Amino acid sequence: MARLHEYQGKALLKTAGIDVPAGGPAATPEEARQIAAGIGKPVVLKIQAWTTARAKLGGIKFADTPEEAAQIAGQLLGMKVGSFTVDRVLVEEKLAIKTECFASIIVDDAAARPLLLFSLAGGSGIEERAAAGGVSVGQQHLDVATGLPDYEARNLVRRLGIAGKTQVRMAGALVKLAAFAIAKEARSAEINPLAVTEDGRVVAADCRFTIDDYAVFRHPELGIEIAREMDHPPTELERIGYEVEKNDHRGTFYFAQLAQGFAANEGYLGFHGAGGGGSMMSMDAITKAGFKIANFTDTSGNPSAAKVYRAAMIILSQPNLDGYFGSGSGVASQEQFHSAYGLAKAFYEMNLSIPAVIRLGGNSEDRAVQILTDFCKDLPAKVEGYRKDDTPAFCAERITALIEKAKNRPRQPMAKRKFTPPEHGVSFPINGGTAYVDYDKCDEATNAVLLEYGKGIFEIKDGKPVLALSEEAVAGKDSELIACEVECRGRGQDAIYVSLPIAGMNGE
Repeated sequence: MARLHEYQGKALLKTAGIDVPAGGPAATPEEARQIAAGIGKPVVLKIQAWTTARAKLGGIKFADTPEEAAQIAGQLLGMKVGSFTVDRVLVEEKLAIKTECFASIIVDDAAARPLLLFSLAGGSGIEERAAAGGVSVGQQHLDVATGLPDYEARNLVRRLGIAGKTQVRMAGALVKLAAFAIAKEARSAEINPLAVTEDGRVVAADCRFTIDDYAVFRHPELGIEIAREMDHPPTELERIGYEVEKNDHRGTFYFAQLAQGFAANEGYLGFHGAGGGGSMMSMDAITKAGFKIANFTDTSGNPSAAKVYRAAMIILSQPNLDGYFGSGSGVASQEQFHSAYGLAKAFYEMNLSIPAVIRLGGNSEDRAVQILTDFCKDLPAKVEGYRKDDTPAFCAERITALIEKAKNRPRQPMAKRKFTPPEHGVSFPINGGTAYVDYDKCDEATNAVLLEYGKGIFEIKDGKPVLALSEEAVAGKDSELIACEVECRGRGQDAIYVSLPIAGMNGE
């Protein structure tokens, strides 16, 4: 589930008509000073990180003056919280709180309806305290068409002992929270505490929101970059990978960067899995062998060769990898030769200089292994392909041996090979790129390859390959075209090239 920071959630609550403390996010000590000066009274500074119990971590502090706020912000900014580096603090007015309440709307999967939870006891651990019987929590299922009627909200808070103007204000806040959660398709929308101040305000003192991943595209106003649950702001490579996934729905592609800033010979591998269970077994095998995982990547569900190619290019763009390890489960619906062609293309384009071990178990695994064996043999680094009967532990032994052997050779920097469009030939657009056929490199052998592996894309006229399909029909044939490219190159002729730019990489 995609998450919002507290400052993002409060900005949205404010537009929904719910009272929030005065203040805003600061990315520098000077910004914190200016916000505190604008508030004109003592403030609280809170790190913006996707974690709970920030106070216990030292991430919530108070300041009496703007200068003190700037000093504290300097201490909090850059703070490490797990894999999260704090780059913003929320600077807000310090509230004089009389009562802390808890309000949350979650999706009750069993009832297939939103559920409002409300308690007069706010603070951390409310769920555990309620389960232990020490806290009374009111519940109310909601209708997504009508939300929470005002009279139901007032009855709920009245039953818990709230009366007078506070009852009206509290009920109003719950009605607005319900409308907000339903409109934004939130999986959970929590205000904790929903505070009653000494002067009678009902204020969202803290909040936490998660949005249904599959609904994020309908809500660009939320500013969510990646519709997945993460414990850190997305890295540049994660943003690039997510755009690849968004633009190609053939199969799945997931990229998460687990480490950055490492040096060569520190034992970091680029990891490329296929299928959750097999990927986890494979990661266990390489960590037991003493390696560290630079990234987690999954391409499964019968992905196109283009998708696997782009995944491999993103993995290989990480500097100082010591090896590339690809291994997943034998996915019944997945034709492994598509993945093998995508990998072979990426390894060639990057002139692979780190050892790679690839386990491609499943449909057409023999052909997949043969593709890697035949078309990666002239690269600077060794590439080995294995089948489903070759265990992840055995494959981990192989990458260990290859890396150990490679330590005696100078490491060659990897960079994408340059491509120059042919002077004589034909080009045509495909989904996310362009295919080029170089007539100067076409001969009887390459023409035969294009006919065999192109699967009806080409026909030969006057000794030259031309499209047998409309450009619209050929647009989605990137897997077949990549197969043509790799097979032609294996025969010594770069007669066809499939250009697949990746936005944000290599100046593309």
